[in-house]
Amino acid sequence: MKDFVYYAPTEVVFGKESEEQVARLIKKYGGSRVLVHYGGQSARRSGLLDKVFRLLREGGIYYVELGGVVPNPRLSLARKGIELCRAEGIDFILAVGGGSVIDSAKCIAYGALYQGDVWDFYLGKADAQACLPVASVLTIPAAGSEMSEASVITNEDGGVKLGYSNDIARPKFAIMNPERTFTLPPYQTAAGVTDMMMHTMERYFTHDDDMTLTTAVAEAVLRTMKDCVFAVLKNPEDYRHRAQIMWGGSVAHWGLTGCGMQDDWATHQLEHELSGMFDVTHGAGLAAIWPSWARYVMHENRSRFVRFAVNVMGIDNDFSDPEGTALRGIEAMERFYSAIGMPTNIRQLIGREITDDEIKEMVRKCSRNYTATQGAFKVLKAEDMEAIYRMAR
Repeated sequence: MKDFVYYAPTEVVFGKESEEQVARLIKKYGGSRVLVHYGGQSARRSGLLDKVFRLLREGGIYYVELGGVVPNPRLSLARKGIELCRAEGIDFILAVGGGSVIDSAKCIAYGALYQGDVWDFYLGKADAQACLPVASVLTIPAAGSEMSEASVITNEDGGVKLGYSNDIARPKFAIMNPERTFTLPPYQTAAGVTDMMMHTMERYFTHDDDMTLTTAVAEAVLRTMKDCVFAVLKNPEDYRHRAQIMWGGSVAHWGLTGCGMQDDWATHQLEHELSGMFDVTHGAGLAAIWPSWARYVMHENRSRFVRFAVNVMGIDNDFSDPEGTALRGIEAMERFYSAIGMPTNIRQLIGREITDDEIKEMVRKCSRNYTATQGAFKVLKAEDMEAIYRMAR
């Protein structure tokens, strides 16, 4: 068991019509001149964006808007937001959307108070000492960015997708109304659940397997998400199960499911190169990579995979064949991905065979020009990364 610091300062306002409190909450946390950041047109078509604007006006809060966030949010738009914040004297950023919007908002929040290029933080050249306060009205449960310290941005110059984490960017509040997720397409719903489950699995697969309570919490999150996704794919307006998923996305990534354990994040790092190169949906990319990663690293701590098979995937434990039990757990996860419409390899993800040159380029980027390793369950060198990509092709 590892010593740990648990920090989760975000105020959560959860339930029907919870967005009604947006102006009060912004004032509570010192906001008076707000950048409202959002994605495409879905938030506007649903009426949520216009409702937020009305509530801000009624609350006497000045705002400007910046839309256009896309999946795998772009550095160029964040830079535009930084300029807008400086020009308008913005003191608070409200993200209306999912993880991509919140990640972009965090990037803007860092850059608005930084004299250099905000990309410095993602490259590891600098560490942010200050940022504008960020909050969210969540519409897509998946990334957990509404309560986490993490932000991931794609630099179009070279197709590089990098993350940066800093507790100062944890959102001040998160408004979560499950009804706002009723219109999510099935693919986006499934990819979101895949992402939130992976946020817990990246912590669950560890050598620190003596933190009984944390492990039990992680397993409960995984089982609940796995069960609930089928209910909402069948009935998109199933409030009870939508609520479990919305809350599960936050629980999976604010740190609770990894307390006392060494996390891994290799699957995420491998997937970031897929997203950077092919602009695929993040959750789908994780599903395409994880089975190959799991088979490649399983023997580093086979008992952990056995426990996952039995306690999460419902596989009968064959005590005479632990390796078989572990493998059947991985196979069961693949069947789950297929059942909810997710890919289990890269060919299914991008619609064609990936080339050797593309694999080598992803390895180069993932290993930071062959200078860095990834992961902790098994520390992956460049040759390991290449082997996993080839297994997943």
